[in-house]
Order: sequence, then C-alpha cells, then structure tokens
Amino acid sequence: MKEKLQNLKNKVIHFFKKIKKEHVIRNYFKNNRLFVAFVIVCVINSTMLRILTMQTTENIFAIRPIIADLGIVMAIGSFSYLFKGKGRYRYLSIWAVLFTAICMVNSVYYTFYTSFASFSMLSLTQFIGPVGDAVVQNVLQLKDLFYLIPLFFFIFYYHRLAKKGEYQKYEKKERKKKFFNTLIVGAITLIVFCFTLSGLEIGRFVKQWNREYIVMRFGIYLYQGNDLVKSLQPKITAMFGYDNAKKDMDDYFEGTSDTQDYTNEYTNILEGKNVIVIHAESLQDVALNTTFNGQEVTPNLNKMIKEGMFFSNFYSQVSVGTSSDTELTFNTSLMPTQSGTAFVSYFDRTYISTPKLLKDKGYYTFSMHANNADFWNRRAMHESLGYDNFYSKETYEVKDEDVIGLGLSDKSFFAQSVEKIKQISEEHEKFYGVLITLTNHTPFSDVDKYGEFKVTMNETIQNEDGTTTVVEHPYLEGTKLGNYFKSVHYADAALGEFFQKMDEEGLLDNTVVILYGDHDARLPRADYIRMLNYDMQTDDVKSSDDPTYQEFNSYHYELNRKVPLLIWTKDGTIEPQVIDDVMGMYDVMPTIGNMLGFYNKYALGHDIFEIGEDNIVVFPNGNWLTNKVYYNSQDEEYMPLKDEIISEDYIQENNSYVENLLDVSNNMIVFDLLNPDKDKVVNEEEEE
Repeated sequence: MKEKLQNLKNKVIHFFKKIKKEHVIRNYFKNNRLFVAFVIVCVINSTMLRILTMQTTENIFAIRPIIADLGIVMAIGSFSYLFKGKGRYRYLSIWAVLFTAICMVNSVYYTFYTSFASFSMLSLTQFIGPVGDAVVQNVLQLKDLFYLIPLFFFIFYYHRLAKKGEYQKYEKKERKKKFFNTLIVGAITLIVFCFTLSGLEIGRFVKQWNREYIVMRFGIYLYQGNDLVKSLQPKITAMFGYDNAKKDMDDYFEGTSDTQDYTNEYTNILEGKNVIVIHAESLQDVALNTTFNGQEVTPNLNKMIKEGMFFSNFYSQVSVGTSSDTELTFNTSLMPTQSGTAFVSYFDRTYISTPKLLKDKGYYTFSMHANNADFWNRRAMHESLGYDNFYSKETYEVKDEDVIGLGLSDKSFFAQSVEKIKQISEEHEKFYGVLITLTNHTPFSDVDKYGEFKVTMNETIQNEDGTTTVVEHPYLEGTKLGNYFKSVHYADAALGEFFQKMDEEGLLDNTVVILYGDHDARLPRADYIRMLNYDMQTDDVKSSDDPTYQEFNSYHYELNRKVPLLIWTKDGTIEPQVIDDVMGMYDVMPTIGNMLGFYNKYALGHDIFEIGEDNIVVFPNGNWLTNKVYYNSQDEEYMPLKDEIISEDYIQENNSYVENLLDVSNNMIVFDLLNPDKDKVVNEEEEE
C-alpha cells in the first residue's frame, strides 16, 4: 500500500514538474487569449456584483462563489471552440453580453428590493412603464454601469488581436480537443465546488426563497440558472406533487380548530360595523410624530394614533410583488409566493379572504384605486379575493391639474371616493371597502405639488445685544428622505380632508377605520444617517468618532422599515392604546377577524391579542423577528433586542418554524390547496 501511495506521489510530482518545464500554463494563456479574456471578464463582473451589493466582510473575501462562477463560465465558454474564426468571437460575445446583463439587472434590482432578480418577473414587465421614472430617479446608480467596463475591454481586446493577426485559428481536430478539455476542467471545477457545500446550503439552494444567501455562496450564475428552473417549476409542479403538498398542509394545521375556539376582550367588539381600510402607499413609521422646526409631518395621523389603537412594531412582509403582496397577505394571511407574484401568476386560485368572509355576513365589499385596473393584475385578482366591485381609474375623473406622480392625486381620489361610498351606504346595509392610495409612491419627485413644507433645521443664535437670530440650515433638503417627508405630509393632509368629508356625510358614525402602510419606502441608509447625525456647522454628517454620533447599521435599517397599523372609530369603541408586541401583515386578518366576527382556520398569522409577546414575524427571504431578536438568515446572524441571552435552540426552533411556514404557504397557493374541488380533479386526472 505504501508503495502504491509513493508511486502516486511521484506521478503527481512528475506531472507538475512537466507543467513547469514545458510552460504549460503560460502557453495555454498565450494560445487561448480570447477565451481567457472572456472568463476573466465574466468572473470579474460576477465578483463585482456581490461586493457592490452585499457589502459584508464574509462576502468580499468569499472564494467559493468565485469558483462556482468560474466553473459555469468555463463550461459555457468551452462550446466556443466548436465554432470557426469569427463564429467563436460571436458566441463568446453573446454570452459576455448576457452575463453582463445579468449582473447589471441584478445590481439595479438589489438597490430597490434588497434581493436578486428572477425570471418569473418577466411576466411583470408590463408594469414597468408606469414606474419607469421611479427606476431611473430612485434606483439606477453609477455603480450599475461599472459592469460595462469589462465587457468593453473584451470587445476592444478581440479587435486588437484580430488587427495584429494574433487571433487563434484552430484545426477541426484541435478545436474538438480544446472543447472537451475545457468542458472537463469546467465540470471538475464545479465538482470541487460541490464538495465544499453543506447539507443546509444545498437545501436552501433547492428551495431558493433566500436569494441573498444563495448568491453569497453559489455565485450569481448558478443562482440565475437555478432560478430559471424554479421559475418554470410552478407550471410543472402544479401538476405533480399535489399529494405531498396537501399532506404537509394538513399536518401544519392539524391542531387548528375548524371554528374559533377562544374569546378575549376584543371578540366581536366591531361586529356589524362598516369597515373602511386605507392601504397607504409607502407609509413608514419614521414619518409619524416627526417634526421639522415644530411642524409635524403627519399631524392628522398623529391625532388618530392618540385616539385609536396603534401597533407600534408592525411590519409589512412583501417580496417582489410589493403592494400586491401586501394586499394578498392582508386579505388572506398567506405569504407571498416564492416565485413570481400571486396577483399575476396565481390569480386563478381559491383564497379564503376577508372580503369573502364578510360577504357571508351580509357585507357589500369593494375596492378603490385610481390607477389602471390591470396594474398588478388587480382586475382579475380582486375578483378572486371576493370584492363585489373594483372602482379603478376608469371610474374616476382625472384632470391634468390633479395628477401627482403616477396618477390621480390622493386629495382628488379621496374626494371622489367619498361620493361613491355615500352612494354605496345608501344602497347597502353594511359595507367593507379598501381604498388604495397612489401619491406617496417613489420617486417622491413632485415636490412642487406637495405644498409648502420644509425639511430644514433652524438654529437660534443669541446676539450680543440680547436679540436672537434664526439661521436655517439645509438639513434634509434635496435628499430622497427629505422629499419623502414632503410627500408624506401631502398624503397626511389628503387623509385629513378625507375623514372630514366622510364625517360631514355621516359615514364615520358606524364605521371602523383600519389604516396600514403597505411597505417601507426603500430609502437610502445614508439619508437616515444624515438625519440622525447632522452637523449644522458643516452641513454634513458628523464624524463617527463624535461622542454624539448615532450608529445606524443594517440591522437598524431593517428594524426601521416598520409601517403603521391603526384601528380607529369615531365613537370610541376602540379605546386609545399602543400595542408594542411585534406583528406582521399576516396577523391582521385573524386580529380583526376576532373583532368583526369571522374566522379563517388556514390563516398563517395570529390574533395578536392571543399570542402577544410570543409572536414571530416571518419575512419572505427567511429573516424573522420576535420581541427578543431580529434574525438575518443570509448572514446566519442575529441582533438581540433585549438584555437576555439567546440560546441556539431558540434560533434553530424558529428557523425550522419559518422554513415550514414558507413552504406550506407557497404550496397552498401553487397547488390551489384551498380549493374544495381540487381533490376531486386530481383524483380524476390520476385515474386517467
């Protein structure tokens, strides 16, 4: 045995000596210059993407994703050797452009969504037009153009080689040999990479609900290839795997009662009341109770918070479907789908929803939104959710002077909506209506239409003669966060006018108002740092060495993304109070269901007044939040929120819970598991 090992050792040593003596590596680079340039360019771009998006020490020095990207690029590039002359260049150029596009698109996408793009979103390109300005003004950055530099180098390098006559021309036999050898090297590189993976990493790669985690460990090209398969999977898995999905759902809800088996002090407290829901676009908690030189950003909302029930640690749970994801989760207590969006890809599924359950109690249900009815496929999905009527843009009068941002201003929208609600109240005994606002939508650039509201900081200076001088400093003027506050101030004024008109018409007398922010505004962290650490003397951010400097890291940013949830009644049925326990959008349905007298066995969230401090908020990317800790699944790190030790068992138990919940929720939608006729259809198909 020792002799065999020694012989093997000698052969390996001889092999490397031969490589060194014959200058194999140097000759390879010399004789395959164009291919080597292609590989270097594509790997540089993929590495640059990871560094510019996920700026962590672990990611910057990660070797494994580079190995994965290298293997993919070499394997795909190897086929270029099957082409002659310029055909080889054209083949490599096409792939170089494609790989560059993948990096650029994902770079832009990450800026807005803090995630990576999916092929499933191709079906949503019809919705890009209306928000095109938002992409250009609020998302596209100089860094997104850096990926063109390596591509231009590749094109330039080819023309230089061709001009000097150094472009390699191979005989057919040699081309085949180079193809096979390169393909094998690429495959071996990928095999070596696979041996470095753990079972957990492979499992997350297969599930693909945490895109950051996958790109950080598998590289962008393997991620995008796997995403293509996952994007096609719903068309396939909807026909296969139903039985397993149904069993998993039944197991998940096995201990859940078919009817509500508890009562608390809020049970049926709002039963029989009309319901008005305000879906407030991009409304974030940071705007509430914030003042600039004594002027409130949201005076009307601040007043309602003092008079109603305010949930101070409430979080949206959106994925790529943003507003549409919130509508889904609010109405069904289900999570966004892992691929695509429910509103577009799964609008034809059966849902147990708030509008349907209230219709069973005699309510007339409607939705109002002064935008195109087909934006986010709302026309079809609102019907699936059980709305009796959808009052879309075509039912509103849109004058040029009333347009702000993406469409009809909130003030005009609310004024016209009051007239519609008045008519509905005259024709129906009880109603449930959702009003979806529009003005407070990124890019928050129509500042001249928001009204006079300054986001400056005044400094009072005491003069020697005893008088005072007020000096106005720019503070947040000109920043995206500053413009956002101006936009929110306008939206708040529009809400104030709406409630005043509703009250004048007597429409608030037997009505409960539920208001929520659909998602955060996705504003730059640098703007928050400026807000917290502004130096009036320099009109800049304080040094981090300053003892008054307030840290605002990535965890603070995530926790700052909370949005308001408010339940308010004019008659005081809902007494003023603040609920501090963490709560997610999927908790709204069971919470208000208990108040209004309806129940959904298949809700993923909980009545916050039953679960209280034990609640957990699950995010579509696998992150989660409790009263004790915020957990980041891509970094596998967490930030404690209280002064207590967090055990490893606590983390693992919640991770398992999160993974199970996300899978069950996705399967319930994809396989249409809530359709009572689905079992019959599946059985008939299996018999055939």
